[in-house]
Amino acid sequence: MNDSVVPELKTWKEVGRARFHESAELHVLGQATYTDDIRELAGTLHAALGLSARPHARVNAIGLDAVRASRGVVAVFTADDIPGTNDCGPIIHDDPILADGLVQYVGQPIFIVVADTHDNARRAARLAQVGYEDLPAVLTPQEARAAESYVLPPMHLSRGDAARAFSSAIHVVKGELYVGGQEQFYLEGQIAYAVPGEDRGMHVYCSTQHPSEMQHVVAHALGLHSHHVTVECRRMGGGFGGKESQSALWASAAAIAAARLRRPVKLRADRDDDMLVTGKRHCFHYLYEVGYDESGRIVAAKVDMVTRAGYSADLSGPVATRAVCHFDNTYYLSDVEIRAACGKTNTQSNTAFRGFGGPQGAIAIEYVIDEIARNLGRDPLDIRRLNFYGRSERNVTPYGQEIVDNVIHELVAELESSSEYRARRAGIDAFNRASPVLKKGLALTPVKFGIAFNVTHLNQAGALVHVYVDGSILVNHGGTEMGQGINTKVMQVVAHELGVDLERVRATATHTGKVANTSATAASTGADLNGKAAQDAARTIRERLAEFAARQYGGSASEVRFAADTVFVNGLALPFGELVAKAYLARVQLWSDGFYATPGLHWDPKTMTGHPFSYYAYGAAVAEVVVDTLTGEWKLARADALYDAGRSLNPAIDIGQVEGAFIQGMGWLTTEELWWNASGKLMTHAPSTYKIPGVSDCPEDFRVKLFENANVEDSIHRSKAVGEPPLLLPFSVFFAIRDAISAVGGHKVNPPLNAPATSEEILKAVSMVNAAVETASESATQQGA
Repeated sequence: MNDSVVPELKTWKEVGRARFHESAELHVLGQATYTDDIRELAGTLHAALGLSARPHARVNAIGLDAVRASRGVVAVFTADDIPGTNDCGPIIHDDPILADGLVQYVGQPIFIVVADTHDNARRAARLAQVGYEDLPAVLTPQEARAAESYVLPPMHLSRGDAARAFSSAIHVVKGELYVGGQEQFYLEGQIAYAVPGEDRGMHVYCSTQHPSEMQHVVAHALGLHSHHVTVECRRMGGGFGGKESQSALWASAAAIAAARLRRPVKLRADRDDDMLVTGKRHCFHYLYEVGYDESGRIVAAKVDMVTRAGYSADLSGPVATRAVCHFDNTYYLSDVEIRAACGKTNTQSNTAFRGFGGPQGAIAIEYVIDEIARNLGRDPLDIRRLNFYGRSERNVTPYGQEIVDNVIHELVAELESSSEYRARRAGIDAFNRASPVLKKGLALTPVKFGIAFNVTHLNQAGALVHVYVDGSILVNHGGTEMGQGINTKVMQVVAHELGVDLERVRATATHTGKVANTSATAASTGADLNGKAAQDAARTIRERLAEFAARQYGGSASEVRFAADTVFVNGLALPFGELVAKAYLARVQLWSDGFYATPGLHWDPKTMTGHPFSYYAYGAAVAEVVVDTLTGEWKLARADALYDAGRSLNPAIDIGQVEGAFIQGMGWLTTEELWWNASGKLMTHAPSTYKIPGVSDCPEDFRVKLFENANVEDSIHRSKAVGEPPLLLPFSVFFAIRDAISAVGGHKVNPPLNAPATSEEILKAVSMVNAAVETASESATQQGA
């Protein structure tokens, strides 16, 4: 059927439309069911964890009599009571569910107490008498580097001859930088509800980004096969990576107690316990050295990064790998040496967090470019643009992947123009000359972010699509909904493929009994992978329906069209539901599975080379701040962000993701400070002591736009991922603050600013700039004399 004959075929679409989040109404009405909202079965018990009070010690005695005697307590379990494997490490098996004779951080779980109520379990957990034999503790990445204390062998990536390039460099800048970690601070804390079933079965409702991994961990802990365990997650109240691997502790602890007692057990972490027990974004310490020429072009680069991995490996290896692969950001580095090490520290085992090491890798080169520009008296944007990757040359990354989709030149040019960057720069300079206390700063920073898991086999997904006799459609896929809108996008993909209105489609909970062996919803791949898998399933059903329609009404199956809730066949227009009902009576299969594996990916971890990413997402942002140099307080006056979402599946959701990522990243770099005391206890373990951005921290003038660009790769409808890359956009805020501090010294001094740029850090940097200016003035006076 010719599209010109039926206008609906030319104009109708479901993908690319700004649709509400599929659970938006339920969220607003308070009817969205999270794990803690599931109606508790009769006999449900509640668990809490008993935590270590030492950062590194042998446990030489443990008295639990007071715990057992406490009100409402039903049972207490230690490592000896675990029927299977005492481990929840996602890659390396160095992460016990319960400490067994050795504790390695303050907050490490030692035992599980089960009681009739949540409060009784928590109170009882604090009554244990534990004897410790203290051991030396390593708490910072700097200490880990000095002690050569690592959870994994250090990584090394090199290209060209950095030593030779440094010897011929006209200028060299070297220094160090510290960038702190970040608490995920999801609204819904860690929680699992384990319900025993028949024949040793266990059904675990869990707030997790990785149901299949929870299935594996629970099965191993109980000494069972995976088919005994079902894990289900309808939605999470945020995840950000903190519920990728670290939900395993909570799922397995609840399941162990449920299996031993043969009763349902819920384990819900209070915010304090959650923050004390779980890992965060890795903080990084950098030693850098970069050579450049008179124009500011980088000719040699060397960086040594050490992370605070914590006491176990968790996902530190992949995080460090991605940091190595994102050190270049948008810049071509001809001769480079990149080293990264995962420091073993006696702190929480750090884990995935939105960006997964990419932000920590990229911020280092941005810090260096900022210094180069100031050393040469140039605008940092000019130095950035000079070092951008090219299109037909200077377009291969240090790890060997050719960049074929580079749009950073056009994107930055568009943002520079729309944000009036040059005019505002001149205005800010004039303001600063007349303002001795308040200083304004401006920065434009770019983003290039690789999309795919850097562990190749994880780039796969499955889905199930059911079309019912009434024409309604149910979709189940391996991704998990944590508020980011993956279900909405997958529903749109299915609706588009079958040519029906979105209202016909519904998504159900992620369930290991429906789609097996799923990958984590992480690395910004959720919509890419699961959208393709669902499209594959829906396409199979559509082709079956097209063949049936052609048999019934004549014509060719290839000419049957589905659009606007209608099937167009051989000059006829049939309601979708009518054709489905007829197909059912004709015994046409109306359900299908779908599968997708991202093609063309490969990675050699020994040489750290390959083609680890399917494509790159690009973006840039401009931030303008005002800093009070007497108090260290600051305000983001305006932010402009331009992000490359390809052909967006849902512009409303994507813009929301960019806005949220920007504010979350700004919090990481400015206010969210993690602080451990000398005894190794995390003191910032509650909202009272840990400052995430609030509404008042958002700029009054916040301009977010999607860059018009189709993905060169065959992604789902040529869209691009939007989960993690925008978190790098608020680099612009950090460097705008640094620019404002630099104005104190007339932009002649590079402020040594660490992240987060708290008021204390800002005042420290202002003080150093003032001291440098005073020293330079005294030196000039002495020379004049």
